[in-house]
Amino acid sequence: MVFHHDDSSAGLVSRAEARSPVVLICEHASHHIPSDLNNLGLSNAARHSHVAWDPGALAVAEAMSQRFDAVLIAATVSRLVYDCNRPPDAPDAMPAKSEAYDIPGNVGLTEPQMRERVAWYYAPFRDAIAAAISRLKKPVIVTIHSFTPVYHGQKRDVEIGILHDEDSRLADALLVIDQPFKVRRNAPYGPQDGVTHTLKEHAITPGHLNVMIEVRSDLIADGPSQVAMAKVLVDWLSQALHNMGVTACKG
Repeated sequence: MVFHHDDSSAGLVSRAEARSPVVLICEHASHHIPSDLNNLGLSNAARHSHVAWDPGALAVAEAMSQRFDAVLIAATVSRLVYDCNRPPDAPDAMPAKSEAYDIPGNVGLTEPQMRERVAWYYAPFRDAIAAAISRLKKPVIVTIHSFTPVYHGQKRDVEIGILHDEDSRLADALLVIDQPFKVRRNAPYGPQDGVTHTLKEHAITPGHLNVMIEVRSDLIADGPSQVAMAKVLVDWLSQALHNMGVTACKG
């Protein structure tokens, strides 16, 4: 199922009737900017940089969806058009600057323009997640992201971040399982950075198990590494959920 605006889709739902309780979400899956926004005034390099999307995250999420037989909801416009992991009132939902890049097309947006983007991009994406969750008895919400190895000139040594907000049940279960990666809790970001909106919006209030997984993008830079990482994450999540008495229902 795809929901559309202009030459883009606000989001894509794959495996809508999947059997797994896992609901996979990829908010920063695409660097696409609809043609009516004139590339937001950005250079080609900026449009394809990590500020515009999470490189590799969608491929990992798609491979995980196949392995789990799990529904996947993926945003298909750039996070610079609208960051679907932010509420409409967040300053960085439509940022005027991201790391070193100015975003000319987001400078001076009027209230009607911002409301339009919320209606076109955020609301349908939010509603698709809610619909996917509603058809499952005990859904497990897992969001998939990647992060740049170097940020503001600083190298990051963490390789996988296990992020959570006030509900740390699934994160705790993952973190007690050894992995051959440098894994950290709430790194390189945490709830203090406003990155847990999807978890709060769709999982924490109703009490669903949830976690946000951040993978350093150099570890998923090509097809084979993306497939390999997906297997690692599926096996890891399956073991953690099994330890919690939940069957992940792999396909």
